[in-house]
Amino acid sequence: MNVQGQAGPATIPAKQLAAFVAELFAATGLSAPAAEKVANGLVDADLEGLASHGVMLADMYIERLQGGSVSKDTAAAIVSERQGAVVLDAGNALGQLTGEQAMGLAVDKARQFAAGIVAVRHGFHFGSAGRYARQAADSGCIGIAMCNTRPLMPAPGGAERVVGNNPLAIAVPADGEIPIVLDMATSEAAMGKIRMAEKAKEAIPPTWAVTAQGLPTTNPTEAIAGMLLPSGGPKGFGLSFLIDLLCGLLSQGASGAQVRPLYGDFSVPYDCSHLFVAIDVAHFCDLDWFRVQAANAAARIRGGKRAPGVTQLFTPGEPEWQRRNRSGDQVLVDPAVVAMLQRYAERLGVAPTPFDAKTP
Repeated sequence: MNVQGQAGPATIPAKQLAAFVAELFAATGLSAPAAEKVANGLVDADLEGLASHGVMLADMYIERLQGGSVSKDTAAAIVSERQGAVVLDAGNALGQLTGEQAMGLAVDKARQFAAGIVAVRHGFHFGSAGRYARQAADSGCIGIAMCNTRPLMPAPGGAERVVGNNPLAIAVPADGEIPIVLDMATSEAAMGKIRMAEKAKEAIPPTWAVTAQGLPTTNPTEAIAGMLLPSGGPKGFGLSFLIDLLCGLLSQGASGAQVRPLYGDFSVPYDCSHLFVAIDVAHFCDLDWFRVQAANAAARIRGGKRAPGVTQLFTPGEPEWQRRNRSGDQVLVDPAVVAMLQRYAERLGVAPTPFDAKTP
């Protein structure tokens, strides 16, 4: 372990970091198994280079657990169940718990009916959407996961927030070690990345967001108070709008402005809606054949002709897989996040922290 004091980043073994973050969550009253599952989800995101969905979220999760807007329940309740269609009420429980439950149900339904679709209302932030899509792919199903968020982006030509940067993930079973998984927000950049830049006091690219008046900005604080820009202009906007409708209407839950700010009043539930889809490949064709064909298609992409100066081509999900492999199961924790975790450890009486050791 390498810790460079208060001013520098810390490199922490993933298991040690996850155990520490789990202790923080458990100190709020969350059950130990649930705390471990949520902490592992955050650390996994950090290992894949998705720091905006990693342990930087711990403060917001803790504040909401203590404020009562996030339930300490560990499972969602079944509202309705009709063949391959299920509606769950998450009761504002942590999304990593209810998301895994929902995709598990979707896979079970897909085994029976070729496809399983589980809509979730009264949900909370579930971390990386790709986690649930991969869960289905690991079970021999095509997995699709999506979620709505509070409005953050304008319509093309608009000057007010009307849709969230609603994430979408799709994963397919494939031979070999490298997963094939698309995991994207519908904005040019995730709000979590902008919050990371704000914590680190760094500028953001001018294509990520506009001010509340619709003017370009590189200031993350102005971006957070303003509007994100959709990826691909009207295409990203249209995709986000449809994700919002699918999640909110099928679950009979919140959509649009009914979803509350994630970093708003921590005593008020976030109240987002999720949708999980599993398609059992074996109902359509031989699973082994499908996996081989998917892997061959990915190999053709990687082996394709490259533009001048380009050294490598990637398939969706491959950069994250490579980052995880290169990490050596070590997480580089930003100094601002180190300081935040230490503050909450002191507040919650969790000691020692993995940051206590000093570099010789």
